[in-house]
Amino acid sequence: MPTPQILADIVRLLIQLLPAMALICLVLAGVALRLEGGTTFAIGGGFTKWIFWCVTLVTLPQLLLWFSFFGLPVPLSAGAIGTTWLEAIGSDVSTFIASFIVARLTIVVAAYFIVRAVLDAAHGGYPLGSVLTAIFLLAIPATANLIASLDTGTRFSAVDVLDGLWNYVAGRILPTAAGLAVVGAIINFATHRPAMRLIAAALAFLTMSALWRLVQQMM
Repeated sequence: MPTPQILADIVRLLIQLLPAMALICLVLAGVALRLEGGTTFAIGGGFTKWIFWCVTLVTLPQLLLWFSFFGLPVPLSAGAIGTTWLEAIGSDVSTFIASFIVARLTIVVAAYFIVRAVLDAAHGGYPLGSVLTAIFLLAIPATANLIASLDTGTRFSAVDVLDGLWNYVAGRILPTAAGLAVVGAIINFATHRPAMRLIAAALAFLTMSALWRLVQQMM
């Protein structure tokens, strides 16, 4: 018995909305990052949970290939949506998320985090957490493009994307974090605050890949 057209179109609609839903996950990940401190996050916490769901949504069509690998038929989800009103819903939802939430609302939220950074500094706290959260929110389109570029199109895509994100963090973000840690150490030294832990953190950031290979060799 062939699959009814309306059911096939609903499946295609859901598949086509996955990138837009991934953008929502990145927005929620940015908010969770600030709730967990801004400069740090909990493994298994809100930030990592939303990043994981973002990667899962982007690579869900490839994850479905596992069913074919195990011999289970997977309904065809590619192609255009034949039902006009369903196609219009998909276009409207994608446009709303891209044009309103990501292009407008996220920028406003990032601006409020900058205000929060100023208030944190005024109360004697550290503004870096709010600043980093604002940067993450402003970089959501670039982050989404990075995740999409890491998609290998195979049934291992989810793991490949996570591995690519690790390499990006270790090779691009952590060296920048090491520089910030050195700047923070200099400021702490000038203000007679503990600075050695920041120096140690900078060294760890710069040697993160080597430390990971060392751990692998020890196993």
